[in-house]
Amino acid sequence: MTQAPVSSEVFTALARTRPAPKATTVLRVALHARRMLLVKSLLVRVERQSAALTPAVRRRFERDWALLVRAERADAAAVRDVVDYPMTGAWLTEALAAPEGAAFALQLAHAGGVAVAAAVRAGCPVDGTLPTPSGALVLPGLGVLRCPSGHARLGGHPGLVRITDEAGRNDVLLPRPVARPDGGAPGGAGRGPGWSALRTLPGGTVVFDDLDPYRVPPRGIGPQSLLAAERPDSSYRMWARRWREASALLSATDPDRAAELRALLRAVVPLAPAERPGGTSMGATLRAAPGAALTQLPDEGRELAESLVHETHHSKLAALDGLVPLCRPGRGTAHRVAWRSDPRPVPAVLQGAYAHLALADLWWRTGHGSRAPAEWRRRARERFEAQREEVGEALSLLLESDELTCAGREFVQEMGRHHASLGVTAQNVL
Repeated sequence: MTQAPVSSEVFTALARTRPAPKATTVLRVALHARRMLLVKSLLVRVERQSAALTPAVRRRFERDWALLVRAERADAAAVRDVVDYPMTGAWLTEALAAPEGAAFALQLAHAGGVAVAAAVRAGCPVDGTLPTPSGALVLPGLGVLRCPSGHARLGGHPGLVRITDEAGRNDVLLPRPVARPDGGAPGGAGRGPGWSALRTLPGGTVVFDDLDPYRVPPRGIGPQSLLAAERPDSSYRMWARRWREASALLSATDPDRAAELRALLRAVVPLAPAERPGGTSMGATLRAAPGAALTQLPDEGRELAESLVHETHHSKLAALDGLVPLCRPGRGTAHRVAWRSDPRPVPAVLQGAYAHLALADLWWRTGHGSRAPAEWRRRARERFEAQREEVGEALSLLLESDELTCAGREFVQEMGRHHASLGVTAQNVL
């Protein structure tokens, strides 16, 4: 059996890919614990490498940290929301991996934007001048102010922050976001020249992030090294349409899964189109940024629905693995799986099998759900048969591997039991 803090009930629900409120709570706690570990690791590195940093860099980081502490005292939940934002995790990971010296100092500059975003969310007053060596002040989850002068002036009063480029050309007034019962910051906050606000997707709090510099690795992602789609090419209007379609399909087919997606997904990151058009849209999840789904704009809402379910399960497994390691360091043996052309190591096989099991579950329910559109039901039945066989092959590979921990083997066995139950009786859709 698994060890605390994951109960057997939650562990089983997660292995079966089925939504469960208790599991969602556990995953959120796990994500925050991991994020705080990264924050503490950054503090330790700054302290240990203090001599290699210039006095100006050290003073700047100390001011940023002090502001973050003040904001946390004013509204801990608001600050937690900023710290747990997916791209904050991506930044922390890059900062911790940066070489000592100028590269590390440049990464530390982003801490100012994190602290100011937390202060805005918490309604905490700010003042002073903030260096912006990149020429922009990035506020995770809120937006970006262009600062070509290289410095931003901060001011205002509790509940209303003014940020001005030191050259005086660009500025923005940012009111404290209105609290929402389901969490998350409303998009489109703030107005002013040089300010680009993030937008939320319709009907919820999921952010459409086409601005944050940490949303996609600098060299791109996936076999085609896809880059992030940049505004204005990201086409928010088309994404909003696809989002509405995907949300309606999931709500009609599997309301519990639709609710889980809204609870766990924080951001959708649009990827640039491939150089060679055609084929299915690509999706990805960064291990450093669970809760963000990176994907190309699909042709239809059903494709986005499938992609969101797939990527959400990558985030779920990444968060769980931080609590209960499922794989142990091994020989790095690579295996062939049906959904990739390149051989995959065991942890990647587990990630893929888990996400595809969730899709098999979705397609089974879709194919037998009377509220789903006829065309999606037809496609679901076709995809289910192929997917069930592919997942079964991957599960067999995993169970033969010696790279699973005891908890990992138990997890895969439970995945196998759910896999075997799909398609057996109509009761599975209940």
